[in-house]
Amino acid sequence: MANSSTEQETLPAPEAPVELSELPRGLGPLSSVVAVCLCGIFAFIDLYATQPLLPLFVRIFGASKAAVGLTVSASTLGVAISAPFFGAFAERLSRRRVIVWSIVALAVPTLLAATSPSLHALIFWRFVQGLIMPGIFAITITYIGEEWPVQSIALVMSIYISGTALGGFTGRIISGVAASRWSWHWGFVVLGLLTLSGSLVVARWLPPEKRSPLKHADAGWRAQLLPMFGHLRNPRLLATFAVGFNVLFSLVGIFTYITFYLADPPLRLSTEALSYLFVVYLVGLVVTPAAGYLIGHVGLRAGIAGAILLSLLGVLLTLSHSLPWVIGGLALLCTGVFISQASATSYLRDAAPAGGRVSAAGLYLSFYYIGGTVAGVVPSYLWTLGKWPACVEFIAVLQLVTLVIALIGWRERG
Repeated sequence: MANSSTEQETLPAPEAPVELSELPRGLGPLSSVVAVCLCGIFAFIDLYATQPLLPLFVRIFGASKAAVGLTVSASTLGVAISAPFFGAFAERLSRRRVIVWSIVALAVPTLLAATSPSLHALIFWRFVQGLIMPGIFAITITYIGEEWPVQSIALVMSIYISGTALGGFTGRIISGVAASRWSWHWGFVVLGLLTLSGSLVVARWLPPEKRSPLKHADAGWRAQLLPMFGHLRNPRLLATFAVGFNVLFSLVGIFTYITFYLADPPLRLSTEALSYLFVVYLVGLVVTPAAGYLIGHVGLRAGIAGAILLSLLGVLLTLSHSLPWVIGGLALLCTGVFISQASATSYLRDAAPAGGRVSAAGLYLSFYYIGGTVAGVVPSYLWTLGKWPACVEFIAVLQLVTLVIALIGWRERG
């Protein structure tokens, strides 16, 4: 994931009005920054699109909560599998081409998901989507770091991350509204067509690289993948991987299974109403840039401790039978999750050895999305034991365990 915690430099206000085609010095044309934001949107617009549809899928397919939860975890599993390898693969190709063609390729299984005659077919196409997605977000992060001046990277990265938050929100809204007004199939049709259209805009506006991909292709596959085994013996990195696992487990677990809680009595929310619930995800648009500023002042250990405790409070508030309190809890959870993510990706730079940061980032992404994969299934078993309170208790305990791991593992080296 992106490192949003790098301190941003304040750009001077222009003396004359800024032309539409140009941003402040260092950012380049407006079109290129918009293209980066679109990369964030289309990287995540499909990833969690089935979350508001899960209660509907239980009724339509006559399946269990665990089975329909696979429509979420299949995508995150695909990401977890392919993310570590995309970096090595992309070293030999144009970054821009990989991004554009990945967006085009993502539209194919998205449209094919709309034709799924069964839950098994839908899960398969969701898995294929996940395999393709790292070609967008993992490569875009590298592209930003290479193509913008150092003083502009933090700002461009925050714009990209805001795009990912907007994309995750948009995908859920589209799928929920389409399912309520037409059928769930049409949600995937709309998402597929949007993704395909987005690839055309990105292809037109994303500037070609200034550097040749040949300059980045010196190391072979073996040299790029072997450092990962060393990372698994690094206690500081293992603690960071645990934080990443917790971040997405908490987010996916809560947002996936709370749909069942809110669809049941006494709240009985409709599929469309459940999709609007994800408006709180837009907190990332504000929190992500602010988190970098906050962490720079309080430090990473204090930042991760505060973020996890904030998430824990949010999780506990979802036990309320009052919708405003539940929404407030979800907003606090999102805030804590985004700050945790910013803290973890910042600490990753310090914990990883020189020359091994790319492979450490790939491994972090795997743990991160494995957390999301497990969260799509495990809470279903907890639900059978004690419904929503059991799910909340488990995630609350996981938050506390992760807090202890981070505080111990992130201690400064003597």
